[in-house]
Amino acid sequence: MHDIIAIAHTSPAWPFEEARKIIQRLEGKSPPKGFVLFETGYGPSGLPHIGTFGEVVRTTMVRQAFALLSDIPTKLYAVSDDMDGLRKVPDNIPNPELIRPHLGKPLTHIPDPFGTHESFGHHNNARLKAFLDTFGFEYEFISSSECYRSGRFDPMLLTVLKHYDEIINIILPTLGEERQATYSPFLPVCVETGRVLQVPVVERDEKAGTIVYKREDGKLIETPVAGGHCKLQWKVDWGMRWAAFDVDYEMSGKDLIDSVKLSSRVCRVLGHPPPEGFNYELFLDDKGTKISKSKGNGLTIEEWLRYAPEESLSYFMYQSPRKAKRLYFDVIPRAVDEYLSFLEKFPDQPLEQQLNNPVWHVHTGHPPREELPLSFAILLNLASVCNTEDKAILWGFISRYAPQARPETMPMVDRLVGYAIAYYRDFVKPTKHYRLPTEEERKALEELAKSLKGLAADPETIQTEIYEVGKRHHYTNLRDWFKTLYQILLGQEEGPRMGSFVALYGVDETIRLIETALKGEGF
Repeated sequence: MHDIIAIAHTSPAWPFEEARKIIQRLEGKSPPKGFVLFETGYGPSGLPHIGTFGEVVRTTMVRQAFALLSDIPTKLYAVSDDMDGLRKVPDNIPNPELIRPHLGKPLTHIPDPFGTHESFGHHNNARLKAFLDTFGFEYEFISSSECYRSGRFDPMLLTVLKHYDEIINIILPTLGEERQATYSPFLPVCVETGRVLQVPVVERDEKAGTIVYKREDGKLIETPVAGGHCKLQWKVDWGMRWAAFDVDYEMSGKDLIDSVKLSSRVCRVLGHPPPEGFNYELFLDDKGTKISKSKGNGLTIEEWLRYAPEESLSYFMYQSPRKAKRLYFDVIPRAVDEYLSFLEKFPDQPLEQQLNNPVWHVHTGHPPREELPLSFAILLNLASVCNTEDKAILWGFISRYAPQARPETMPMVDRLVGYAIAYYRDFVKPTKHYRLPTEEERKALEELAKSLKGLAADPETIQTEIYEVGKRHHYTNLRDWFKTLYQILLGQEEGPRMGSFVALYGVDETIRLIETALKGEGF
């Protein structure tokens, strides 16, 4: 155990780098609250999405890295900002007419359009918890509304009132002239309408713990800042929450860098150091445009899990978090095979490499041992050539290639077969486009068919023979030769390692595939 801890202290894996920042922050001591607090936030006006998963899984990776380096207990707060006033009716809910009369109210004061919970906020909070539970995350759920109303935030709200001018001076320079004229860190909850108001504060009484605000109708209203009578503007709210909970670590998207700086300054004014942080890059769609929930131009978590295992998504989130990445359907096969490759390498790696292997972080230090005779790309192309949605047909080829392989003994392979069929059906099949060979290509394919006859079903032997045929037909760049095979035999621009594919599909079957292509059948 001592060896693994010593190696982890120098590991270049980013979760260990982040964990070491926390240890340095603590100066080797346990914080007064008795544990290290990780936090992740959630805006419950919408449903959990793939970005929610990414932030929680990455935070969890840092948390487990810290747990290896230190024996100080840890907690993860999943905080719902359900005290926020709802600004517009979401597009994806039933019974929108129930919501419209309540715009501006806290989410926990708005009727549930789904009819299953006491409020819209409670409904979406339940969806968040179910979402996190599905993936086995260990967390403590925190409702912002409950913290405001129960008095948990009261000491910090009164501290915000005490440092009102300092906080105003932090925020005002970032606002436009019109907004500066009416800005207040406190958003009163109107006792008559229940709405969260953005109104100017005209008086403050620190001793009484109250503010006087000017309502839209010109009436002056005095209200306590504590007890759920006010909430804070979100940048001040974020800094206040860090101080109230004594948060040690929270990551956020690159688009919030300026907000993190402002909230950190607020947190310091309130007498607490801001948490250590990590800014991850945002995801891009297939055109390189930033993914937007409202545009729906990205990939949902349900869509990813329809075509690939959850572990591959965790791997995707682990890789290069500070690099903008395309998050679209075409990244899935590569992510699956990279994950499987790291999983296969793990048992034979020295400890130093294991701690830097993504699967250590995906599986909390205990990656499963999986026997994986085939890549996902190979299975995907097998489904494509067989043109089938029947798992039994694919397993017939797999069992012949690897006699020890059975669905019951290789459950991961069986899952991958199902994913390959789904991906082929939805993305490969609709875009398949075969082309006829040129005269020169025809000669090369005829020779390849002859060369394969009688050849043993050994991937390396077959791959070498395919190389040699390409060389004999003057393919100076052998990638062009393989691209020719993909286009003519598979009807696609990219494909698998052909030696492995032929060994799996069968030498005789591949010869018949070539003969069919030479006859122009199936076009």
